[in-house]
Amino acid sequence: MLSCPNCRSKDIGKIGINQYYCWNCFIELSLNKGLIHTHQVEEDGTLSSLDDLFDEDQRQYGGL
Repeated sequence: MLSCPNCRSKDIGKIGINQYYCWNCFIELSLNKGLIHTHQVEEDGTLSSLDDLFDEDQRQYGGL
């Protein structure tokens, strides 16, 4: 099961193909080749990457 690399919550909702949303800390997650990419949704609806806040090993997802 997918968990948020930011808050470790498992309260994740699916919003698209390989796209998810953490209902605990309100960030968007996407999966690509076993790696979780994290994004903050800005006020204007654009996404800002948060990937630089996490080590690559923290962003690994083995559930694919």
